[in-house]
Amino acid sequence: MKRIWQLALLALLVAALLFLPLTACQPSSSGQGVLNLWDTGPLTLDPAIAADMSSYVYVMHIFSGLVRLDQSLNIAPDIAESWEPSSDNKTYTFHLRQGVKFHDGREVKAADFKYSWERACDPATGSGTAATYLGDIVGAKDMLAGKTGEIPGVKVLDDYTLQVTIDAPKAYFLNKLAYPTAFVVDRANVESGKNWWREPNGTGPFKLKEWKEGQRLILERSQIYYGEPAKLGQVVFRFLAGVPMALYETGQIDVSPVSTSYIDEVSDVTNPLHQELTVTPELSLYYIGFNTAQPPFDDVNIRRAFCLAVNKEHIAKVILKDMVNEAEGILPPGMPGYNETLEGLDYDVEKAKELIAASKYGDVSNLPPITLTMEGYGNSVPSYLGAIIQEWQQNLGVEISVRQLETENFLYNLKQEKDELFILGWVADYPDPHNFLDILFYTGSENNIFEYSNPTLDALLDQAAIEQNKADRLDMYQQAEQLVVDDAPCLPLFHGTNYILVKPYVKDYALSPLGIPDLSKVYIDRG
Repeated sequence: MKRIWQLALLALLVAALLFLPLTACQPSSSGQGVLNLWDTGPLTLDPAIAADMSSYVYVMHIFSGLVRLDQSLNIAPDIAESWEPSSDNKTYTFHLRQGVKFHDGREVKAADFKYSWERACDPATGSGTAATYLGDIVGAKDMLAGKTGEIPGVKVLDDYTLQVTIDAPKAYFLNKLAYPTAFVVDRANVESGKNWWREPNGTGPFKLKEWKEGQRLILERSQIYYGEPAKLGQVVFRFLAGVPMALYETGQIDVSPVSTSYIDEVSDVTNPLHQELTVTPELSLYYIGFNTAQPPFDDVNIRRAFCLAVNKEHIAKVILKDMVNEAEGILPPGMPGYNETLEGLDYDVEKAKELIAASKYGDVSNLPPITLTMEGYGNSVPSYLGAIIQEWQQNLGVEISVRQLETENFLYNLKQEKDELFILGWVADYPDPHNFLDILFYTGSENNIFEYSNPTLDALLDQAAIEQNKADRLDMYQQAEQLVVDDAPCLPLFHGTNYILVKPYVKDYALSPLGIPDLSKVYIDRG
């Protein structure tokens, strides 16, 4: 999936914590089965389009697909109650549950999935995720290229049986179907108007009750959901309603993110808030990307030099108060294939200067102007990024300017609008190294914003994709990761960790390693 969570959005959160006025909110209705949350709001609720973390959370609760990931990140049945692969592992036959209904009461049929996937792959839809998550299906890439009007690899055998054929046996394929691009949508709903997703007719445990732009969004329990009904009656998301910690401490929201501004306070074991703190490691990578197609980062020596000139340990431990884990490479701890012996590009200013001298530019005075693209408003730069820019100036003598794009423009147009540098984060969609190494760095991948290409890497990733022996496959990905780190299309900064406060009466609220909660499991018990 293309699930991008920008580092700059963290800066937006900090800005909200520090500068937004506290606005009036209604007292929490948690005792009535209502969960109150703070949020920035979704950019879209269209499963074929959603690529940002905020939108993803809403889409996951309003819509659903054939399969899902459980809390242990294993593939589990969803609308498909069972499936079986062919002997060559290239064709999957899915058997849909009977009686599954959209929120308006219409039953879901296999043809609805075929329509949904073909809509996602229709160039007119403009999906930035379909190639990644549906592109393994035979004919999907041709449809994305406008060469055909359907996906021959998807066949409706009857109302409750769907057959899907992929181009090669790939161990990760079912994981991709758990991403929103593969979710089912209602054709009549979609064809009702351009902004149909503001009144979505989904199949998930919650349905949209209300959405007031810039104010709040309310999810309501679906009474006809085919699975276990949500335990909450409603979930109210308050958009930038004030300082989250202040709202939390006054009982106006039930869960709050913890920023660096408050981590010392909530980490103090003598503080009552400490008992409400939950810390969850996240399968993520936050990084600064290099535009390898443009000077000066078309030279690997310059890319490596910029990596070596940043003291990541200082950034992680001091500026970000040890709330993150310094990244040596691409794969986060906990991801299959994570390599503790990976050789990263560690802080070494003298080596960085030597690499610049060895580059085709010879000296920093010959480098063209360098601009870093980030998401945000008001020309504010988060402290960690300011420190990195300052290190490049002090250690290399390079001046870096910053250009901000609004959130809605940044996320969905970065590939076309990026400058020489850009700052992003990637949160895993499924626990497989393919989700990082192949999706981000394979030549021509829709998420390869670096414009990076390495034929040796591509060949290794192609081999790993179809390798059936797990140990051999993970070894290939470790080799691939070392190639990426050595070639330095990005500067890995850190792997994330989620720090949140949860009221004692809120039960079973937990973030998965993918950074999202399953709100259908949450309930209120004031006991």
